[in-house]
Amino acid sequence: MKKNKIFRLILSTNENAKINMGIDKVLVNSFENDNLPILRLYTWQKSFTVGLSQKCEDYPTYIKEYKNNCAKRITGGGVLFHGHDLSYSLVLPSSDFQDLSVKQSYEKICQFLLLFYKNLGLNSCFAKDSPHVTLSKSEFCQVGFEAYDILVNETKIGGNAQKRTKRVIFQHGSIPIKGVNNDKKIGSTLEDFNINLSFEEAIEKVIKAFEKSFEATLKESSLTSKENDKLVKLLEENK
Repeated sequence: MKKNKIFRLILSTNENAKINMGIDKVLVNSFENDNLPILRLYTWQKSFTVGLSQKCEDYPTYIKEYKNNCAKRITGGGVLFHGHDLSYSLVLPSSDFQDLSVKQSYEKICQFLLLFYKNLGLNSCFAKDSPHVTLSKSEFCQVGFEAYDILVNETKIGGNAQKRTKRVIFQHGSIPIKGVNNDKKIGSTLEDFNINLSFEEAIEKVIKAFEKSFEATLKESSLTSKENDKLVKLLEENK
């Protein structure tokens, strides 16, 4: 990726799962080769998402607990719970990573997350780089260990997933900020490491880490009228 690249920064308000995942889908489907790459940072209402091969209806207990606030992600993986976390989505032109394998692209893209945690004084690494972790899959995202999950002090704190098309590399992931009454299904959060950040403070620190890691400039943006029209249509179709 070129140095001093300009990224479009989209800061979404606290939304339900269908809107958050709808925006991801629209941004990917609307991306053209000459568009600026996109970093989106967003928070959630209390909700949960499932991977591409799953269905919300497969989890009736959570449907009831989360009042049907569920949506399917455009990536794989398992069940992930939201409301306590800050999420990011990246839409990048595939051409910027054409010389890198999937693993190498994960390694490069996720550097900003490692830097974010390190700037908080935490010891962060990928799960694959820890001698204490055995990689494993689970239907719940915070239980299994994928190669590029993030560990803090040898404890899993976040995961990332990627989708590729000819034009786009799309990646998103979650940064758990707040504890939720010792709710084990959400996994560890920054509060478990005595880091107390507001979502606004976390966003500022993620932006700082991202600009340094990508050697990029972020320019705040909102959805275009075309993107917003596509989102409205998508949400209508998925009622």
